[in-house]
Amino acid sequence: MSSDFERLLRLRSEMNKERPEFLRHLWWKKPKFKNEPKWRKPKGIDNKMRRQLKGFPPVVKIGYRGPSLVRGLHPTGLKPVVVHNVSELEGLNPATTIIYISGSVGLRKKVEILSAASSKGFRVANPSRVVQPSATGGVGQ
Repeated sequence: MSSDFERLLRLRSEMNKERPEFLRHLWWKKPKFKNEPKWRKPKGIDNKMRRQLKGFPPVVKIGYRGPSLVRGLHPTGLKPVVVHNVSELEGLNPATTIIYISGSVGLRKKVEILSAASSKGFRVANPSRVVQPSATGGVGQ
């Protein structure tokens, strides 16, 4: 990795520390938003948050965005790829990609993907705590 690329990764992590958590308007006041206060753009004509008045949470703006060269990359600088089966590892480069095993994959196939990825030299970002096959023949106890 070049020093400029590493500098941008460090800059992005610093920007992430400073970036506010963007939550929807009145999430603190309405009980229906308490469980899922995800971002929704304020659009009301009298909305104080949309008008960016003092004392109201910040609104999402383009100035909060990270550097474009490292946008969407894993903190290691590798491109994340979600894998569902072993055959999806074929066209990927271990030097530039990091593997995420899909959440919908079962334990048996997860073990196969982990062994294939490690033999090909891939890094796995979410290796589960897979238990080795027991003497009785079952996978994971």
